[in-house]
Amino acid sequence: MDFLAGYYVWIKALHIISVIFWMAGMAYLPRLFVYHAESAPGSDKSETFKIMERRLLRGIINPAMIATFLFGIALLALNPGLVWDIWMQAKLVLIVVMSGLHGMFSRWRKQFERDENTRDARFYRIVNEAPPVLVIFIVLLAVAKPF
Repeated sequence: MDFLAGYYVWIKALHIISVIFWMAGMAYLPRLFVYHAESAPGSDKSETFKIMERRLLRGIINPAMIATFLFGIALLALNPGLVWDIWMQAKLVLIVVMSGLHGMFSRWRKQFERDENTRDARFYRIVNEAPPVLVIFIVLLAVAKPF
């Protein structure tokens, strides 16, 4: 890992960029679900949402999450002492929660694709608030390091 030490700030920048793309997708996908839930299964509108959701998840959200994890792991490998800081442990817990939410979004997208969605638009409007709330706490932990 010594060869990466000189690239720490670049890895950190790439980590932040990846997080931005991951969170942009995580904020937008449930909004698509809101509109999709309001459209009739099998309609042209519904079929368009299926394409948009699949492309967003596979083309942006999944690769951005993978890149976020890879760059984050590299940063921890270069500075392993951070793992013992309580703020970092709290941040990692929230990242696990965000990853679980990502998995749920992926499952819901597949349900929409099969025209098996059972939730209404109101449900997705509420769920749409989860990623921004998690991001607020993750960023506050990473920047302020309150404990």
